[in-house]
Amino acid sequence: MADISLCMIVKNEEEVLGRCLECMKDLVEEIVVADTGSQDATKEIAAAYTDRIFDFPWQEDFSAARNFALGKGRMEYLMWMDADDVINGSDREEFLKMKERLGEADLIMMPYVTRYDDRGNAAFCYDRERIFRNHMGFRFQGRVHEAVTPKGRIRREEIPIEHRKVKPGDPDRNLRIYERMRGEGAAFSPREQYYYGRELLAHRQYQRAREVLEAFLEEKDGWTENKIDASRQLAYCCYGLGDEKAALEALLKGLVYDVPRGETCCDLGRHFLDRGQYAQAAYWYRQALGAEKKADTGAFIQEECYGYLPAISLCVCYDRMGDRKTAKQYNALARAFWPDSPHCAYNTEYFSGL
Repeated sequence: MADISLCMIVKNEEEVLGRCLECMKDLVEEIVVADTGSQDATKEIAAAYTDRIFDFPWQEDFSAARNFALGKGRMEYLMWMDADDVINGSDREEFLKMKERLGEADLIMMPYVTRYDDRGNAAFCYDRERIFRNHMGFRFQGRVHEAVTPKGRIRREEIPIEHRKVKPGDPDRNLRIYERMRGEGAAFSPREQYYYGRELLAHRQYQRAREVLEAFLEEKDGWTENKIDASRQLAYCCYGLGDEKAALEALLKGLVYDVPRGETCCDLGRHFLDRGQYAQAAYWYRQALGAEKKADTGAFIQEECYGYLPAISLCVCYDRMGDRKTAKQYNALARAFWPDSPHCAYNTEYFSGL
């Protein structure tokens, strides 16, 4: 069985750190904590689980902090988590089983669930490079939205890491770091361009976000999954600027990179639904229902775009086209995906009153 060092960076995480370390203490052989300036009980909580606690002055650079922590790991494999991450239930048993075969790989990709629906089920997830062999040069790159470049023997495991926040973080931090990079005249990698554009969009700086995302889409070295998503983000910028034609063109451009994703199909469906073009909307929502989730590519997966959302939207489309029989069928399908959906319940009552 392989040995693992869990290497973490923390700052003012007294509310969640104990939860994380409690679930990991029996799964790894070493816990390394790099504290970047806590002013609460974070370090005291960490001390209950490890004596490998180090101070690292915050430099507005996540990779620098993570790589410092990785450098302190002494086991055969290194693993990273955030303080508000956990592994729950039977997934902990699967993790121990995975360790028995870990020596067959150099890097392990694992699902990262970062958002949940009203039922507590995974709503948004994507693969992350989670565990990698020590002394092979694996290091994070990027001051923010940092990542490790996969290499060597790569394997994917179906053991989700759950991101369970209990309080909001600093909403301006990431954009602040990117703006500082821009002020320094730093060269942005394609990945950094993509995430910079997303941060600008999140702050409703639509024109600047549009320019950055358009520049990213012109990059030859941009990752396919990022380009597919960037096309969607670019469309949102154009909607924000009132340029509906450009928004539709951006969504359609996203289809050139690979087979259509459920997320893009749902966005196209919504575009036509909002404009009363119900037949076109229904076409794209049907495509979403038949789309394949590309979980093994690292793509951002919005789970509802492959089931409930297109089904409930098709119910609306067919009702407005006057085909109530088909509308009822899609409402039933939507309810199969979400039995307690208030929207499905409303539709059922609506149909019974006709």
